[in-house]
Amino acid sequence: MTLRAWIVTLLPLIGVATLVFVFGGGEWTALRALGLGASVVGFALLTLARLQLGSAFSLSPRASKLVTTGLYARLRHPVYVFSLLGISGLILYFGELTLLAVVPVIALAQLVRARREDRVLEQHFGDEYRAYRDKTWF
Repeated sequence: MTLRAWIVTLLPLIGVATLVFVFGGGEWTALRALGLGASVVGFALLTLARLQLGSAFSLSPRASKLVTTGLYARLRHPVYVFSLLGISGLILYFGELTLLAVVPVIALAQLVRARREDRVLEQHFGDEYRAYRDKTWF
């Protein structure tokens, strides 16, 4: 894996750790603990998904290989799912509940990206991708 790929992979975890360390003071509540748990789980699984994607990762949709193992055996777009969980967790952790209003906007943007990726993968891999799509969620 290239240095750029490692940076893109580890950046979410480093960002969460930095935010929690620098701005994480305050009283512990159930909501805050839930937020920390959701962000840690979300960003850890995002990192795992990114590692499992390997060289198939790109910022714009392309079809270099079809990854169907690991987290991708159940989810077609785990990076999007787990990034949304991580971001939601951070919002809860910091108690900025008004920011929850941006979660549906982010989800919609990720849905649009996912559909674009689906089209590219279906065009390139055809029946193999359709069979994979039929046995996975999002």
